[in-house]
Amino acid sequence: MDRRRKIRAPKNKGANVQAHSSTQESPEQKHPYFSLRYLSKKYCLSNCETQEKAAFADTLHKLSQLPWAQIRQHHKHGLGYEKISTNSIKSGIPNHIKPDVSFIAFRFHGKKPMVGYKDGHIFHILWLDRSFTLYDH
Repeated sequence: MDRRRKIRAPKNKGANVQAHSSTQESPEQKHPYFSLRYLSKKYCLSNCETQEKAAFADTLHKLSQLPWAQIRQHHKHGLGYEKISTNSIKSGIPNHIKPDVSFIAFRFHGKKPMVGYKDGHIFHILWLDRSFTLYDH
């Protein structure tokens, strides 16, 4: 008796899971991912007060709901961002940062900026400038 079964191709979607399409989207059309891997110890989350941490989480959540193209259209003191000159950064810049990297700042609590850089659709957060000492404002 032959008990071999037919092998079925995997389903692309189930009741709660859907496979990602393989089409290449522009990073501007993608929603941002956030990385804290390179967050500076001097300007890190552990130095923030409880309400600043809550505002940080809330800001990341709001930003994650929009593609980069829409974020770019927002005001710099809202959900948008502004470019920060590399020369204006007063803290040490991590060694892995290439000279052509552009820094940008989002506001996470009032006008307090989180500063980092965009790599594709990933925003690497380097500094949480809660005391406004990272660069001249």
